[in-house]
Amino acid sequence: MDVEAQSQPKKSPESNVTIVERPFGVDTERFLDVARRVYRDDPSWVAPLDMDMGDRMNPKKNPFFEHARGTTFIAVRNGVDVGRCTAQIDQLHIDRYKDDTGFFGFLDTVDDAAVAKALLDAAADWLRKQGMKKMRGPLSLSINEEMGCLIEGFDTPPAILMPHHRSYQGGLIEAAGLAKEKDVFAWKYEVGEPPTRARKAHDEVLKLPEVRIRSMDRSNMEAETRMVMEIFNEAWSDNWGFVPMTDTELKKMAADLKLILVPDLALVAEVNGEPAAISIALPNINEMIGDLDGKLFPLGLPKLLWRLKVKGPTSARLILLGIKKKFRIQKKYGGLSTALYVEMNDRGKRIGMKWGELSWTLEDNAPVNVGIKMMGGKVYKKYRVYSKQL
Repeated sequence: MDVEAQSQPKKSPESNVTIVERPFGVDTERFLDVARRVYRDDPSWVAPLDMDMGDRMNPKKNPFFEHARGTTFIAVRNGVDVGRCTAQIDQLHIDRYKDDTGFFGFLDTVDDAAVAKALLDAAADWLRKQGMKKMRGPLSLSINEEMGCLIEGFDTPPAILMPHHRSYQGGLIEAAGLAKEKDVFAWKYEVGEPPTRARKAHDEVLKLPEVRIRSMDRSNMEAETRMVMEIFNEAWSDNWGFVPMTDTELKKMAADLKLILVPDLALVAEVNGEPAAISIALPNINEMIGDLDGKLFPLGLPKLLWRLKVKGPTSARLILLGIKKKFRIQKKYGGLSTALYVEMNDRGKRIGMKWGELSWTLEDNAPVNVGIKMMGGKVYKKYRVYSKQL
């Protein structure tokens, strides 16, 4: 991409908002600083680590860009950066759904309808010129990363790898001409004693001689992560918007997980030695980095390592729980998901976990939502995905 060609600011015709376009990986620090300005007095916002965000925004370091392309936008008013967003096209999504849908993401603005509209119009215009017929978002950057705009639950910080927004952001998206496409839920679960029927299901499943539940092997993370992704790509294949992970994304995930994975929160259920189901939770790093302002150096890294390795986290986010289809349809293994829920509760309790977030789940995925509710989980945040025809 020609940096100079993309760097010419464009004035929004209906306001004094100027849109500056930059390729991914250019002016990343400025892009990240926009969020600091938008959320500077929001006690629930947690600045993500700049190092991690820099890698995510860099096409040379993020394997997402091996099958995707995109651009970034910053809104400027009176010389001050007042909003940002991205526009991206995921070729894996296009190949799978053949729906000519592109995406916007990282939408964070001040409370100004003209700013949000100028950014979303710029994203729509870029996608339209790329041949897209529909725009959906926010996805930052894909459905396998952060998805949705927070519409309920503004009074608590987001869990690891979940977005946070101002309470006005969803309304500004709608005012710009987008409409709801799908809501997703984040559930809060208090660690304690599971319901009696859940405990009974757990015990009955583990009495089956061919079933065992083990922790992931951190010494062989690439192979373990490959197994997890095989189950993920099969178990989630029929879900709305699903896009499989690539081999390169898999390897990066293995490297990233090895740094923070807690064995008691990363479980594999085997049937006759065959991996049948997974339940993976990540320690909620966001509870440990709230005062770092995204900076690991010079003091952030030792603080984080002490909090993670010595003090230990008190919360986690369940990011994956899935069962292979062939086991899902066998009645004798009908309690496998409940057994994993209970096992996660028990192991989490032993290592000092107080609560967990289970996210995200689709609003219309009744079997999963009913199971979480049965365990005592409660929806405490809702996120919305918007779309419009181009």
